[in-house]
Amino acid sequence: MEGAFSYAPAIAAFPLVAFVVALAFGKYMPKKGALAGILATAGSLLLSVVMLVAVASGEVYHGTIYEWAVGDALTEVGADGIEFTFGMLIDPLSALMLVIVSLVAFLVHVFSLGYMNAEGETGLPRYYAGLGLFTFSMLSFVLADNLLMAFMFFELVGLCSFLLIGFWFRTRSAPSAAKKAFLVTRFGDYFFLIGVVAIASTFGTLQFAGEESFVAAAETAIADGTTLFGFGPETWVTITGLLVLGGVIGKSAQFPLHTWLPDAMEGPTTVSALIHAATMVAAGVYLVARMFGYYAQSPTALSIIAFVGGFTALFAATMGVVKDDIKQVLAYSTISQYGYMMLGMGVGGYVAGVFHLMNHAFFKALLFLGAGSVIVLMHHEQDMWKMGGLKDKAPVTYWTFLAGALALAGIVPFSGFWSKDEVLYDALIVGLEQPVILAAYAMGLLAVFFTGFYTFRMVFLTFHGEPRTDTAENPHSVGWSIKFPLVVLGALALVAGVANLAPVAKLTGADITYLEFWLDGEYGYVEGLTYHDYHDLVAFEEGYISSETVTMLLGAGLSLGLAVAGAVTAHVLYNVPEPTRHTAKLGGAYDVLRSNYYQDEYQVWLAEGLTLPVARAADRFDQTVIDGVVNGVSTASLFGGDRVKRIQTGIVTNYAALLVAGFIALLLVLGFLGGWFL
Repeated sequence: MEGAFSYAPAIAAFPLVAFVVALAFGKYMPKKGALAGILATAGSLLLSVVMLVAVASGEVYHGTIYEWAVGDALTEVGADGIEFTFGMLIDPLSALMLVIVSLVAFLVHVFSLGYMNAEGETGLPRYYAGLGLFTFSMLSFVLADNLLMAFMFFELVGLCSFLLIGFWFRTRSAPSAAKKAFLVTRFGDYFFLIGVVAIASTFGTLQFAGEESFVAAAETAIADGTTLFGFGPETWVTITGLLVLGGVIGKSAQFPLHTWLPDAMEGPTTVSALIHAATMVAAGVYLVARMFGYYAQSPTALSIIAFVGGFTALFAATMGVVKDDIKQVLAYSTISQYGYMMLGMGVGGYVAGVFHLMNHAFFKALLFLGAGSVIVLMHHEQDMWKMGGLKDKAPVTYWTFLAGALALAGIVPFSGFWSKDEVLYDALIVGLEQPVILAAYAMGLLAVFFTGFYTFRMVFLTFHGEPRTDTAENPHSVGWSIKFPLVVLGALALVAGVANLAPVAKLTGADITYLEFWLDGEYGYVEGLTYHDYHDLVAFEEGYISSETVTMLLGAGLSLGLAVAGAVTAHVLYNVPEPTRHTAKLGGAYDVLRSNYYQDEYQVWLAEGLTLPVARAADRFDQTVIDGVVNGVSTASLFGGDRVKRIQTGIVTNYAALLVAGFIALLLVLGFLGGWFL
């Protein structure tokens, strides 16, 4: 390593040290280990910015830190073996994500000073140790230069979420939610692991980038028409890509593996902010972005990603409109917003997907921390119907929360507008050629209305109107440690959208934006457009390119109109002194939405009605047939051995008698056989 990159390992090492310090010495330290976590994440943030500056100057680092093992590999492309290594890949994508993760983690640690102390919580060293390990896991995942290393830290991220969601383990609900999150995501990760093995055995490498990467190997196989394990190369890329996607769907809470995320609200709100904005849920979409060159070689895989994303965006948004718990609303919002990111990736909008990932990290961390501030104000009450009137009593919380709400709803000029609309624009352009993508676009567009509605329903019920309880009338105060992160994230929710707004033609000679220019280190662009063109994924006609501006403005206008319509509807219904439960008037639809489309019941039925009987039948077959044969052979052997050993007495006269008896028996047999032949 040379230059600034020599400090890169410390980005992940700092939080790991904080984990050890908080776990071993936290109970003896001021703030129970919080200061160690704050210093560590501040150091990670500082070094992440240094990496960002280094990459901006044109430098990229890709190197091996530790060689784990070298072994043989069964490959279909002629490779002799595979190396298992730990390495780092610092390029525009990872450098940007390092800053996002370390910034959010730092602000969460600062916020925890006020939030967790307000809880009067015991076990704070365990809490801060968990945050440190969580941050280390995600930063290491971002730095990973190969798929196996990414898988390992992907799993460690899941373990940390299990520990932190179940932080309040003395309750019944928190451990249950932690186990649910662990099991549901493990189900997806099972397919991820198979995908890792399949890619390794096919291409003999797990490297993300470079000439020796599995992405390059797949391109070569497709170009040569090489048959891979009996499949065409593009078909095999689709299969392996979808296997890895299983882990993505679980971690990023996409349908149908989304059911763990709302229950994960049982953990501290600060943990929710970290999970939703910058760590576990973000890990899935980041993995798709990191492997985008691989997925781009399979239009089928991209179409599936896009459709799952569009459906999830709408599916989750409809459930958000009926929730009463402020954290539950934000949970379904997260599921929906990651659906938009998946939609963007699936239509080839690599920049749009990463752009929304960045913006969402800022405004969703803001909204969760804002919800945490509200919970402190309300003495730990989370039901929005018991709030109201907090606007004037907590102005910093209100105005920053409003900035996050405007970004989430996609109201111009806040950050969410720019990235969400770019995703929808890319989907529209591709959808004009592919009906499946057009359906995904339509679902994403319809979700905009519901997003505007549930977002401002949350704002009006929480902050506007008259206080509906004594607690809302006399809220608790919040300190600087809570206000400071809200102000920082509120500013980012307002201005982060400019990252992909202004063109940089003077720098590049091409009509692309700042973020496109930043991420252009590895992927090419169609000039003047905000999406990629991989292997003629979509054949664009001159008519589309010439009418790009008109299409973009019409699409943005339609999306903004739906967002405003949703917000205005919420204003009319809920921005009143004494709001009523209008959504309860939906009748049967309300029951379905409140029950989350009976997804939990379905999964329980699937487990108890199908999986359990099959498991019992398999166990019965194993016990009676498989083990029965093995046990029968061993029983016969034991029985025979027991009988034979009885003649081994060690007495010479017994052996002599046996020899004589055997000799007589032999004579009789021979005599009988001789008489029979004669």
